[in-house]
This record gives sequence, C-alpha cells and structure tokens, in this order.
Amino acid sequence: MIYSFRNFKNVEYFAFGRGCFDRLDEVLAPRRTDRGLSVVFLVDDVFRDKPLGRRVPVRERDARIWVNVDREPTTENVDRYRDEILARADGVPPDAVVGIGGGSVMDYAKAVALLVTNPGSSAQYQGLDLIRNPGVFKVCVPTLSGTGAEASMTTVLVGPEKKLGIKCDYTMPNQVLLDPDLIADAPREQRFYTGMDCYIHAVESLAGTWRNAYSDAFAEKSMDLCRRAFLEEGPDSRAADEHLMIASYLGGLSVTYSQVGACHALSYGLSFVLHTRHGLANCIAFNRLEKVYPEGVRVFRSMVEKQGVRLPAGVAAGLSPEQMDRMVETAWGLEHMWDHAFGKSWRDKVRKEWLRDLFRGM
Repeated sequence: MIYSFRNFKNVEYFAFGRGCFDRLDEVLAPRRTDRGLSVVFLVDDVFRDKPLGRRVPVRERDARIWVNVDREPTTENVDRYRDEILARADGVPPDAVVGIGGGSVMDYAKAVALLVTNPGSSAQYQGLDLIRNPGVFKVCVPTLSGTGAEASMTTVLVGPEKKLGIKCDYTMPNQVLLDPDLIADAPREQRFYTGMDCYIHAVESLAGTWRNAYSDAFAEKSMDLCRRAFLEEGPDSRAADEHLMIASYLGGLSVTYSQVGACHALSYGLSFVLHTRHGLANCIAFNRLEKVYPEGVRVFRSMVEKQGVRLPAGVAAGLSPEQMDRMVETAWGLEHMWDHAFGKSWRDKVRKEWLRDLFRGM
C-alpha cells in the first residue's frame, strides 16, 4: 500500500453487553441542560407499539420522533426533522440526538445532530469535510447489525442529485450502546441482508488497494464472526447475535481506514434509481461480482443457501434507457470506491458498458 496520512476520529464511548440499553438514561444524564429541548430520540417506527418503544427513556423536555425507513434516508427528511426540532425549541439545538434502529435510523440521527448546528440543506454537505460546525452529542443504538453506521464517520443520504455520504470527523457518534438483546427478534431476511453489508465491507476492504494492517485486522475478525453467525450458528443462537453485533462494529472500523469497493458502487446505483434498500442492494450486486471477488462471492452464496434466503431477480428489468444511464453514471461516479477496488488506473478496467451489463443481469 502507498502510505497516505489520514487522521480519523473514533467513537468516544461505547458499551457492549446484554441489557446495556437500560443504562441509556444514565449515559444521557450529564448531557442534559435547562435550555430548549433536551434529548431528541429518533426511533424506528417498527417499535411504535412494541416493548422497546416503551423502554425509550423519554423525559418531560425530550422529544421522540418515529422514523419510517421503508426507503433509504434522504436529505429531504433530514432537513424536515431538523426544522421540526428547531421549531419546537425556538431555534435552540437540543443537548443530544439519539438514533435507535438500524443503519438508516442511525444515519438520520447523525445527520440531524449535525444539521441543527449548520445552516442550509443537508444536500450541500454530501461529500468530504464540508461540515463546518460541530454537531450536538449523538448516540447510536443499533437494533439491526451489519451496516457499521454505529462506528462510521459517514452518514449516507439520498439527495436530489446523488446518493452520497456526509463524511467528516463531526459525524462520528459520541456514544454507542451495543446490546445484543435488541437484534434478537429482527426478521430473518432483513437480518441477513443487513448482516451481509458487514460481510461485504470485510471482503471489499481486504481485496482493495487501500488496505493496510490496521484495516485488515478489523476486516479479518469481522469476516470470521460473519462466517460463524451465518454458516455455523443457528438463527436463534444468542452467540450469533453477539458475534454479528461485534462484526458490524469492526466492519465499520475497517472501511473507515480502508474503503468499500465495486459492490457498494453498484448498490448505490440501485438505491438511487430504484430506491432498493442498501443491504438488499448490496446482496443483489455482490451476487454478480464473482469475477471481482471470487472467494467472497462463493462464501456469500453458501450463506444464502444456509440461511434459506431467495435473492430477487430481474430488478433492473423494464428500466427506461434514461434510468439505466442514471444508474450507470451514479455507480461510475464513485471514484474513490473504484480506486480502492482496482487502483489509480481503474478507468482502464471499469467501462460503462460493463456496468450496464452487470445491472442488466441483476
């Protein structure tokens, strides 16, 4: 690897263990002040009438917003949540923002925590180091594991012109609570698709030109834990929940100092044009990349068979030429991912017609 200096921030505090969610109020106590809203909880609306929703420690001066994540997080919704929060507190930012849910909810929480202290639309901050003001204290509590959003300095959003992350030091969560009990009841296929995001992070990190000893250490262990969770342990295994939760966290750390690759570039195209959820989009794209990641795809297909998951087929059928062009341009434009996958001369290997053929086969 050619040395490149990168001085990244990490998660400030994290707790792991069954039942640690019940300490959330204790974690938030030192952050509370007497001005405006205190804590804003963004909670996946799937928990609205569930026990977990009732366990959220909402106090008198707090706000709870139920978040629908049927589609990928959008800049439009980030701006809407930000405006709603500031309107309720006469423009005063809250003391903290907490995201309770999968990667989409955590991305919303990280983005909202930044936008309450930065003017304009979140769309103008899609890119690297564009945020100017630190956000408020942010907490991530995953109820699905695989995206690594809880350990990532990126919050990925679909904007009016592109799907791209807000990426900077300020995006990194200040506090993470990893409670394996919270992912135990996740729907089987959703658990698999989200978990595969983590596995693919590891494959792409290890196979690319930006890899290094630091990122390899996290990726290798993350991949090992994914293999245990999806090939060795049963779907109701308590150990599988713990292994998958840690695999997700380590996978997020791995790609922070490495990068994602060809699969994520393709999946961004699927998500931007077809609104395909990120984990599922990754699975659909990865299944077509056996020539790029032969061993990784072989093991992935074993996991699909072991877990009894049926991947959708023909998702790109019937697209108009304009939609296909937009999908190709979205994927091709993610230069940093292709650079990691194939090196500086990636344009000699990644032709737009090749991308078009891959999408047609999905």
